Amino acid sequence: MATENKIAVVTGGSRGLGKNIALRLATDGIDIILTYRSKQDEAEAVVQEIEQKGRKATALRLDTGLVSTFNSFLEQVSATLNEKWGRSTFDFLINNAGIDAASPFAQTTEEDFDNLFNIHLKGVYFLTQKSLPILADKGGIVNVSTGLTRFTTPGYAAYASMKGAVEIFTKYLAKELGSRGIRANLVAPGIIETDFTKAAREAHPELGAFISSQTALGRMGLPDDIGGVVTFLCSTDARWVNAQRIEASGGMFL
Repeated sequence: MATENKIAVVTGGSRGLGKNIALRLATDGIDIILTYRSKQDEAEAVVQEIEQKGRKATALRLDTGLVSTFNSFLEQVSATLNEKWGRSTFDFLINNAGIDAASPFAQTTEEDFDNLFNIHLKGVYFLTQKSLPILADKGGIVNVSTGLTRFTTPGYAAYASMKGAVEIFTKYLAKELGSRGIRANLVAPGIIETDFTKAAREAHPELGAFISSQTALGRMGLPDDIGGVVTFLCSTDARWVNAQRIEASGGMFL
């Protein structure tokens, strides 16, 4: 399934799922441009791991909630593509960056809502739009959603609503970009043991046992359970998979 001379941009690639996705893509022969918001040292450590696999990689700072910074970010991407790869385009956009911000519906503030909206929907929409001139024909887009668009967990009404919108957005991407041979798909993880869910797991020590009891495969998810799914969607084996939501949750709440 190896793919040579391909480049993926992975947002939020310095840790958690994004890190796993970046490393898994690199293992499959894809070079990486990963983004980080504040942890440059963590991002550079991931770059080193990728380079140890024999692939090229670089890390660029990006706050996916600030659309006003996207043009300058993409200018950096273009310059990096030219300098490091001698190319003007990249092949895959992985919209992974996000935050975990649980709040009961009745207590959700407008600030909470706007923060989730900017990162999980507006940012994804416009980063994808603004990337189109440098996204290669016959490339691919993979958006990361959540199992919470299929089942409900109190406290995630705003978060899951944004992700639900991204799921619809993904179908429109597939339709409108199909003429360029660009595929758009979506991966929806269940609860995964990463720092993204650390606060929720620490606040509710019983969460792990409960989720495991409600999952057909009997455990919580791990980052390694997701990276391979994204990598498959960026492979030639998935060339006829388009506009699909693939849930990778081990069978939660069936």
